[in-house]
Amino acid sequence: MDYLDIEKIILEDDQRGMTSIYEKINKGYLERSVDLILENKGLVFISTGFYIFSAQSAETDGPPGAIALGETLEKLGFEVMYVTDKFSKNIISGMSSEEKVIDFPITSHTESSKVANDLIKDYDPKSIIAIERAGLSSDGKYKNFKGIDFSKYNAKVDYLFEQHPSTVGIGDGGNEIGMGNYKDIILQLDNISISPSIITTTQNIIASTSNWGAYGLIAGISKKTKMNLIPSVQKGKNLIDLAYKLGAVEGMSGESKPWVDGRSLEKDKICLEKLNSLF
Repeated sequence: MDYLDIEKIILEDDQRGMTSIYEKINKGYLERSVDLILENKGLVFISTGFYIFSAQSAETDGPPGAIALGETLEKLGFEVMYVTDKFSKNIISGMSSEEKVIDFPITSHTESSKVANDLIKDYDPKSIIAIERAGLSSDGKYKNFKGIDFSKYNAKVDYLFEQHPSTVGIGDGGNEIGMGNYKDIILQLDNISISPSIITTTQNIIASTSNWGAYGLIAGISKKTKMNLIPSVQKGKNLIDLAYKLGAVEGMSGESKPWVDGRSLEKDKICLEKLNSLF
């Protein structure tokens, strides 16, 4: 098994143009992300929660991957805190525990920058990871894949990533934190019409869904540590179902069902099946 094999698995069934980005960027980002995290052992911030305007709730892509990654890192001796906002807090708390969740306020840019600075000082995270978390676009707004501005429903956790030297972003569309690494490429592609995020991260992972990106990162950690830490297919289904029961919705339609980005549980399981087969 090679890290590039993992990068390709998490990009299968791509429906949003991520393979077009992959063709134009330096490969090996998965291993670089693994090294960044494992070489900075200690407390890790994981930020997730993408607001779906039509449903007034967070989507099912992000929280399952965040929890799976958090549990993996805890097995390796890391401490994990999840950073989100009021629209995703109950979902993340229900999937982990209230004590592990930081509720980042939805406020001004100036105040958000101060909140981020205080959190970094108070908690001293060794690395910060974003999984399906909206990033600012060039016009200073947060937009979904339809171009709808939902800025007033999204906490500006971007400032955590701007103020920390060791960060990883995971995205599947171009408008997430970390996709600023590929902003110029996205603007040149005809098959991606989204307003790209301008927020960069030290390393960035692209995938067909951000949950899959998180699972790929876990697979990379498994390879590096020589321990199979990849969630089972059933575990993946359970995480999505739990997020749904806690109020998360399918992100493409905004419907209340245990799907992820247009994929049923049966279709979504393909990624974990293939990653587990590598071990």
